[in-house]
Formats: sequence, C-alpha cells, structure tokens
Amino acid sequence: MGEEVEQVKVDETPISPIARRNSLEKHLQMRPDPKDLKDRHILLDTNAAPALQSAAQELERQRATDSLKKGLEKRPEKEELVERNILPDTNAAPAIQGQQKELEKHMRADSLEEKMKHRPRPEELIKEGILQADEDPTK
Repeated sequence: MGEEVEQVKVDETPISPIARRNSLEKHLQMRPDPKDLKDRHILLDTNAAPALQSAAQELERQRATDSLKKGLEKRPEKEELVERNILPDTNAAPAIQGQQKELEKHMRADSLEEKMKHRPRPEELIKEGILQADEDPTK
C-alpha cells in the first residue's frame, strides 16, 4: 500500500544576463499603455500624487457613502408607497406577484359575471318603482 510520490525535477540552470535582459525587453514591449490600464481600472485615473491617491480614493468613497445615507433617509416608508399605489399591497413573494394580480383580476371578472346573472330585469325594477317607465333601458 505504499504510495509513490513522483519527484518533479526543477530546472535550476542559471539564466544568462543577456537572455534575462532580452526577456525583460520583450515583456516591456508587450506592456499595456497607461490609458488601457486606466480603462480596465487597474491604474487610478487621477492627477494626484501617488502618496495622496489612497486618501483621495477614501474621500471619494466616503462622499458616496454619505450620499447614499442621505438618499436612504429621505426614502418613503413602505406604507406610504402602498397608499400612493407605487407598491402593491401584498405579502406574496415578488416572483409570484404577477400571477397573484392575474388571479385577482379573474376572480373579479367571475364575481361580476355571477352578479350580472342575478341582476333583476328592467321590468321588475319598473314594477317595484325603482325605475320609471320612461327609463326602461330596453326601449
């Protein structure tokens, strides 16, 4: 049951100074320009001295945090948004609120249809004195 561990041989031959310099020059030629690094957010796009860049970045972050806090303090409460019909008055999960709204719509339509079936005819309303004879909607 002895496990054999493969020994990896590492090449330890020294690199000549000329080969090292050529390799460095080749990598420097392939180096991306500062504009590309700024576009990829690797370098900071700032004119501040490197010693001040972290402080400037922290100030910008604090400004954004303060702005968010101020916005959240002014945010209306959920009850107010429900009263203004901005949010639906429901406890259903957001993923099924559309289906809930569709179901409520169909339930209202069914209820209205049922009430229309039991609606009294105009002749009965005239006989009971609710409508005048000249108000008959069938004529």
